[in-house]
Amino acid sequence: MSSVPLPRCAVAGWGQDGGVPTPPPADVIAPHDTSHDEIETRAEFDRHLAADSLAGLTVQGLRLDLDPVPDLTATDVAGTLFVGCRFAGREVGADLVRRGANVVPPFSGLPYPTQPAHLYTPTDLAEGFATAGFAGMYDTRVYDHFRAHGGALPDVKEALGQRLHDHGVDNALADATRTWLATHGPQSVVGVMGGHAVPRGSVPYRMAAVLGWELARADRLVVTGGGPGVMEAANLGAFLSAWPAQELNTAIDLLAVAPDFTDHDRYTAAALAVRDRYAATVPQQRGPGLDWARSGGLAIPTWLYGHEPANLFAGRIAKYFSNAIREDTILRLARGGIVFAPGRAGTVQEVFQAATKTYYGTDGASGAYVFLDRAYWTRELPIESLLRPLFAGSPFGDLSGSIHLTDDVREAVRVLTATA
Repeated sequence: MSSVPLPRCAVAGWGQDGGVPTPPPADVIAPHDTSHDEIETRAEFDRHLAADSLAGLTVQGLRLDLDPVPDLTATDVAGTLFVGCRFAGREVGADLVRRGANVVPPFSGLPYPTQPAHLYTPTDLAEGFATAGFAGMYDTRVYDHFRAHGGALPDVKEALGQRLHDHGVDNALADATRTWLATHGPQSVVGVMGGHAVPRGSVPYRMAAVLGWELARADRLVVTGGGPGVMEAANLGAFLSAWPAQELNTAIDLLAVAPDFTDHDRYTAAALAVRDRYAATVPQQRGPGLDWARSGGLAIPTWLYGHEPANLFAGRIAKYFSNAIREDTILRLARGGIVFAPGRAGTVQEVFQAATKTYYGTDGASGAYVFLDRAYWTRELPIESLLRPLFAGSPFGDLSGSIHLTDDVREAVRVLTATA
């Protein structure tokens, strides 16, 4: 039996990226502004209703069964899409369909909205904790439901419900960040990634908290993966950006009484106590709709990791069922650079997922890659030796200068704020 000879490494083009497709066109992957076609509040709905037309619009997640119940019988609903809305009775929905509307009702039996109109807040996720502890809070109830219906491989009904939910979060995230991006630009959004198991009160935790504090005070929107450890610390720093540094240390000391996230009830209780202590002070607003960004920034977690307690220090929380969508979303937003604190496999995956986007310019220009703890990233996990030659060969020129290693949080902040 003859064998086919293997190609030799010396063949021209071996090891090159000539066969790799170019990134998709920008209009394919960029968030689309559909806010003018979407109705997400009752006030918006009532304004259109007064004009007797909802034609061609999308009405998302509204309670149209509550007083005052709207009379839609004379309203033009040709091509209107009602998603996740509740009506006073089934006949209302049937009548809308007969007159040319499309109606996707809320799915029964789901503990989460199928079309959330807004991002979550810490209060939303912690709802129920005061009376039933960690097991009874909204975030845990949704996670329990997620596990009971197949986890990452749900049945058809659950998959549809989850996808509608995540689409609603996509829309809500675009709405929530629009004002910030219009005011400060995409280079003002900085991602912070690192180990989820870093205990509260530890040196790495304190460093990440100071980083978030400094970045928020420098008008950067801090974005994390919404988990414990480094992620919680960065959002905590942003949450306390209006307070002096000594108060940040005090808050960390209070949290350190429950350092381990696997101690769910104590961990969550400590976070809520710190929130209550400091929530009365709101950072000075410098523009409409920006208070949440200056009061903790943004967290983008997933129920795939719902066994970890919710990060309750972000100003807004875009929580997804799909981890793949969540990871891509974090990296797409963080155009002002990414800080990588020490972490293991998950953090390393994020480094090279981000590197792929930067190498190909998938989302446009990238900011700095800042690696905290020089010894860790050069000796324990020598990522720099792989990343620097990769970036040097980017189709957009030598990008290796965007890589920075430091042991100094304030140096990291200077790098991230130098050009944006």
